[in-house]
Amino acid sequence: MPRRADLLILFLALCGAAAPAVAQLRGHGGPVRAVAVSPDGSRAITGSFDATAILWSLSSATAERVLRFHDSAVNAVAFIEDGRIATAGADASIAVWRRGAVKPEVVLKGHTAPVVALAVSPDRRTLASASWDGTARLWSLADGGAMRVLEGHRQNVNGVAFTPGGRSVVTAGYDLALRIWPLAGSAPPAVIALPAPLNAVAVAASGEIVAAGASGKVYVLSAAGALQGEIDAAGAPVTAVAVSRDGKLVAASSVRGTVAIIDLARRTLLHTLVGPGSPAWSAAFLPDNRTLLIGGGDNLVRRWDALTGERIGEVVAGSPADPLAAYGSDPGARVFRACVACHTLKADQGPRAGPTLAGIFGRRIATQPGYEFSPALRKLDIVWTPETLSKLFEVGPAAYTPGTKMPEQKVGADDRAALVRFLEKATRP
Repeated sequence: MPRRADLLILFLALCGAAAPAVAQLRGHGGPVRAVAVSPDGSRAITGSFDATAILWSLSSATAERVLRFHDSAVNAVAFIEDGRIATAGADASIAVWRRGAVKPEVVLKGHTAPVVALAVSPDRRTLASASWDGTARLWSLADGGAMRVLEGHRQNVNGVAFTPGGRSVVTAGYDLALRIWPLAGSAPPAVIALPAPLNAVAVAASGEIVAAGASGKVYVLSAAGALQGEIDAAGAPVTAVAVSRDGKLVAASSVRGTVAIIDLARRTLLHTLVGPGSPAWSAAFLPDNRTLLIGGGDNLVRRWDALTGERIGEVVAGSPADPLAAYGSDPGARVFRACVACHTLKADQGPRAGPTLAGIFGRRIATQPGYEFSPALRKLDIVWTPETLSKLFEVGPAAYTPGTKMPEQKVGADDRAALVRFLEKATRP
């Protein structure tokens, strides 16, 4: 795929096509800033500080495609319809992608600062975006044209959501204001002052509005904007909120890495999910209304059962379910584990988001059959040997394979040597 490096490299592999799916989605080279789930729950799209978005199969926990267009962090992602995807970044642009496309179908320009949130109208015809330029914007998904600029916030607009039926758009700002914008007629927005700067907003199927931000509290408002309750969720700034599709549960992630699970009807905290300690930047429910995806500061997406508070499908290293269990305590396999979703080791497993690494040694860069490489990589005069592969991870992809947009990866000398020895063994035909 153009722009997708033969960096075989982000090293990595999933051994065994029949291996059971695991909870973690591992593939980004930076914190996972955004996550969205397809309407049927079969796929997820994630955005990262590594400037990429990844389309995932949730049944196999593998990366199907890496989308590279933005030149800085991908802050927001959304599924549209017919397999289309929207991504938005710190570069102030919004890209709309057709399924399987190697470049955006259309790029929406207009914002003058990072775009940090996206929402799709219930009829799938309009895309809403929120930006640190102090505005939200509405875009026609039929022709990619700008429809309306929503102005009035005095600071960053951090969240945007449509109400059920698509009659209004709700925006949340760091200016302590929530605004409800009617989309028909010329009525001005309702402006609701809240006690804290706001980072996120979501709307339940009932029309209730959920907002949260710097105070660590989650605010619940009626569809008209009347404050109905507040819940102490984190004791630290809340970074994202998500509402289950049946409107019963709210998930509020925080900079401390905890995720509060809230019973929306009762306005009570059910329990708190405790992750590895790095910030939890993003959250999304699956259609079953209990499985939750959390994007973290440790570059991973984890699955949780929001009702029980337990992680789903965690695989213990070395257990039979571990895709690298066959390699035991091989130190190179440990290094190789850094990004297990993007590459396979054996030819019969084929490519995933990246090419298979089967038979890599002795092969010229960007020549693996069945995989589309970027023009920049095809021009390079590199043959993969233990020495060239080691050099790649010594100086980093940007320096060794210029033109790639793969996340920067460097590996220390001992780990490089172990990785090369492992790949010589594991990729042998």
